[in-house]
Amino acid sequence: MPVSKQDSQFITSFSLVIGILVAIAIMLLALARSVASRTQGVDIYEDPKYVSSVQERVAPFAREAVAGQDNSALKIQAPAGAGPSVALAVPKNGMELFEAVCKTCHGTGLAGAPKAGDKAAWGPRIAQGKATLYQHALQGYSGKTGVMPAKGGRSDLPDALVKEGVDYMVSLAQ
Repeated sequence: MPVSKQDSQFITSFSLVIGILVAIAIMLLALARSVASRTQGVDIYEDPKYVSSVQERVAPFAREAVAGQDNSALKIQAPAGAGPSVALAVPKNGMELFEAVCKTCHGTGLAGAPKAGDKAAWGPRIAQGKATLYQHALQGYSGKTGVMPAKGGRSDLPDALVKEGVDYMVSLAQ
């Protein structure tokens, strides 16, 4: 079936109109990008919040102190907006110390700690003497079966209170 002259003329006109509309759309897109590149980018890159966030992200995450030099700039500081630090309450006696600190490991046997009240586990330790138990509790201990952090991980506790805690746990095992 041959294509009539009218059909051929319509297809040519239609293609020309579509081509012109596509060309106009491409020119508008290029114009919009060129206008935006001159206004939008400058505003973003010069914004103080943006600049400070970039500087924060590219800053080195570690700083080193060098012996013999002024390292006062390396002082650890609280992050901006951080509230005052909260100190943990210091227990009043050995029993409170056990409940607040020691029970975490000695209540469950965590990290190889002898469970409070377990006579079989505490017997050999008690046989070493209280001086040894005090030393392990105060200074920490790494044994064959477990680890005892110094003062149970609470370096703010007074030595006398830690000794009271040891005495309390020993009393549970006797």
